[in-house]
Amino acid sequence: MSISPSSLFVHSFQSLGAVDGPGLRYVIFLQGCPYRCPYCHNPDTKPFVGGTEYSVTALCDRVERYKTYFGESGCHTTRGGVTVSGGEPLMQRAALAEFFAECHRRGISTCLDTAGMEPDDGVRAVLAHTDTVLCDIKHTDAEFCRTVFGTSLSATRSFLSACGDAGCEVWVRHVVVPGMTDGEEHIRALGVIAADYKHVKKIELLPFKKLCVEKYQKLGVPFALAETEECPKETIERLRAILGI
Repeated sequence: MSISPSSLFVHSFQSLGAVDGPGLRYVIFLQGCPYRCPYCHNPDTKPFVGGTEYSVTALCDRVERYKTYFGESGCHTTRGGVTVSGGEPLMQRAALAEFFAECHRRGISTCLDTAGMEPDDGVRAVLAHTDTVLCDIKHTDAEFCRTVFGTSLSATRSFLSACGDAGCEVWVRHVVVPGMTDGEEHIRALGVIAADYKHVKKIELLPFKKLCVEKYQKLGVPFALAETEECPKETIERLRAILGI
């Protein structure tokens, strides 16, 4: 897809999300992701083709219609606002920075749902107008991140530091997959990473589910974790107790 600095390629919308940042959120899922998470719930957002092109102005106009529901504020105490997810939204960071800046001008709080990446000028421009970051730490082992997820733990750590420099509040998110990310030592390591950043205000442990299987079937793509059991509630409660959350 050919990306204009003043437009975003959108996969889909969720008008009122209650689990995508503070308060009620208007959620925008962008098209395109370079990572290969085996549990990805949005495989249809991965290709860098498709999606619907929206100008920054048109997208802000669309979000603004929902201010009655999520409230007006550009600070961390807002009742809600807009969350941009994906895909990986930072792959469209030039236009995303414009979009978040315009949201702030209109009194709309901004939230970024991302795996993070090495902060360049484009990433920093996005963070300059981001109130809350939902940062998905894929794994606590750098080599596992690289070989399984196609991500860089060091880049994620650099991104978390940049969030602090920009004054963003961060919520760390982590998907708990049986046999992959549910070990006690692993979860303690996650807590150690989060504790390195004073602006991390919350750790969310997300149980692995297989609600996405139908999407893979429609795409004709095998689901890598089809034989993996879903994560039970009891595991999440046990791991939360280890973290003291």
